[in-house]
Amino acid sequence: MKTPYKNIYNVLKLNRFIVLAVVVCAFLASTFSVWMAFTTHKSAINSAFAINTDGSIIPLKLVTQKENFRVEALAHLELFHNYFYNIDASNYERNLEKALWLGNSSVDNLYRQKKADGVYNRLLQYSLVQKVLSIDSKIIENNGSYSFTTTTIFEINRGSIIDTYELVSTGNLIMVNRNFPNNPHGLLITDYFENTLKKLNNEN
Repeated sequence: MKTPYKNIYNVLKLNRFIVLAVVVCAFLASTFSVWMAFTTHKSAINSAFAINTDGSIIPLKLVTQKENFRVEALAHLELFHNYFYNIDASNYERNLEKALWLGNSSVDNLYRQKKADGVYNRLLQYSLVQKVLSIDSKIIENNGSYSFTTTTIFEINRGSIIDTYELVSTGNLIMVNRNFPNNPHGLLITDYFENTLKKLNNEN
């Protein structure tokens, strides 16, 4: 007599094979995961940390982040000081507008003070050319906050006379959202202050 049902032994045999296959696959997957975790941990122990100057351990990821920050901070400061001080009658408005994107109200206040003092009017009146020669910035970290000291050497060409000056300025840096192309480094200068301005020479 024929029956529509498969042989019960064949069904049980198939089920046992499926269960056994699942168990073997799970075991292999677990073994692989444990091996990967062990390998990753061993690699992390050997190469994920660096020694600080005071002997403390620093994660390399944090070191890399700080190195990247320092590179971008120096580039940001160089960009700002070039825009703010490398000016003449033809580009000062455009350059100063770009510089204002890189700092907060402390930069804007300095700009307004210079404008009120007639700095930019003299630039136009006498066709002065103010050219940045060098920018040297030092960045100091203190508990996650960053300050800087920048020494800018620039010259003012008055035609027959070229005066060279050394400006030392200070301020802080904070991280903000990147804004291309206005603020590509995602940093903002705060508490900006021109500390000293010294004439270096006077060439005729």
